[in-house]
Amino acid sequence: MKFEIKGNLVDLERRSIYPASITIDDAHIVQIEPIDAKVDGYILPGFVDAHVHIESSLVVPSEFARMAVIHGTVATISDPHEIANVCGIEGVQFMLDNAEGVPFYFNFGAPSCVPATHHETSGADLDASALKPLLENPKIKYLAEMMNFPGVINRDPTVMDKIALAHKLGKKIDGHAPGLTGDNAIKYFETGITTDHECFMLNEALEKLALGVHILIREGSAARNFDTLIPTLAQYPKQIMFCSDDKHPDSLQIGHINQLVSRAVKGGYNLFDTLRAACINPIMHYNLDHGQLRQGDPADFIVVNDLRDFEVAKTYIRGELVAQEGKSNIRRRPIGSINQFNIEPISINSLKDELNGLVPVIECLDGQLITNHLQVDAAQCTPSNDILKIVVLNRYAAAKPAIGRIKNFGLKRGALASTVAHDSHNIIAVGVDDDSITDVINALVACQGGLAATDGNEMEILPLPIAGLMSNQDVWEVSSDYASLDQMAKDSLGSTLRSPFMSLSFMALPVIPHLKMTDLGVFDVDKFDFIQS
Repeated sequence: MKFEIKGNLVDLERRSIYPASITIDDAHIVQIEPIDAKVDGYILPGFVDAHVHIESSLVVPSEFARMAVIHGTVATISDPHEIANVCGIEGVQFMLDNAEGVPFYFNFGAPSCVPATHHETSGADLDASALKPLLENPKIKYLAEMMNFPGVINRDPTVMDKIALAHKLGKKIDGHAPGLTGDNAIKYFETGITTDHECFMLNEALEKLALGVHILIREGSAARNFDTLIPTLAQYPKQIMFCSDDKHPDSLQIGHINQLVSRAVKGGYNLFDTLRAACINPIMHYNLDHGQLRQGDPADFIVVNDLRDFEVAKTYIRGELVAQEGKSNIRRRPIGSINQFNIEPISINSLKDELNGLVPVIECLDGQLITNHLQVDAAQCTPSNDILKIVVLNRYAAAKPAIGRIKNFGLKRGALASTVAHDSHNIIAVGVDDDSITDVINALVACQGGLAATDGNEMEILPLPIAGLMSNQDVWEVSSDYASLDQMAKDSLGSTLRSPFMSLSFMALPVIPHLKMTDLGVFDVDKFDFIQS
């Protein structure tokens, strides 16, 4: 269908803004003509989330797209390693199948670290031979984040085989190097890894940028590094991108990359540099066939009301109007099913433990994925001191629960549990008392995955039947249900965290410092080994 749209064109190549008429035909821009007229609205390329795990939205790709497009997002660089850890290659194929035919660019990668380490139990184990057919698939655009940074630094052959395969096939390699600096950073990135979204310190980011690394400024539902890292944009505008990494549905409903663009511009950063980071840099870096608002490009663009708040009036993908005035035009489609869940309910007796001497305690930091490693006297490890029991239970086979202690969740009563527990997605729970912890764990066993909260009397559950990670329901319904559960965790249970379920989900990830908890025990990330009880 041929049509014409007029507005103030934001030309990122020429770094200028002028009234223009754009003609679209056969899903492409066939003409851009400056006009001498007063026009409303600003036309600019669509936004790209440069690194996201779609599973973190708790909905499947087709539902994620329905909500993302209302905020002007036309593409994501999607790492499906959450479902891959549960269901292996079949899980990745599920994501590709669900995304098929959706008017949105998902740009899936091949998960590089399944499992993230072998210090946890996952549902799959993908070596280079398993990844080869994925990386050979033209729908797979890159090798996803290489989380095993010790393996890269020490040139572990199994890790280097994956990197060599990606290079051979001409695929980019994403990084994951939290806090890595100095010689170790050089050893890591000299292998050809090109990005990092895990920076949490400005000097760390600047050091990596000087090495030629592309830094993704992350602002998600758990990790929020925008304010710390945005100064890098002024010095390295061609190497900066924006990403969410993990975005829960209630947060996605409010906004996406458009929010980061608005914050940067309001903070005094150059409009064109900001939009380059949000729209163009990911396309250039990953060599993507997405529109950049040039003649001959695919007709991927958005119309915003102003260049300050970036409220999106219209979103077009390949010439199709996919969103208008906050409403999505992408229709729901049938959703298949896939899961792996092989355990029975637990007894309260399985959660009994004894503490003596100094106890390793995870200190959860709000808005960060890193934690602190505390040593606390056993007598002080009580809920009154905000030190709670944390439990991780293997969901793939019968096993004894791993038990530890965590600080800063702020719960006054009850417990939370989740089968979203990065990256192997076993059951993780935190609570004030063993009765409540047992109840929420068994609630998730009964529904084969989800999120649950109890205050000791009432319980709320959000079932996630697809791999224990995603719902098969409408994204707006899931957003509402999740918001209710999140509010219960704060109001009824007393959590002081901004996103308690998201924070909980990262407490089992043994590749982000400093102390974490897997289904096999308390894990010292710095020593890359378990703490013996």
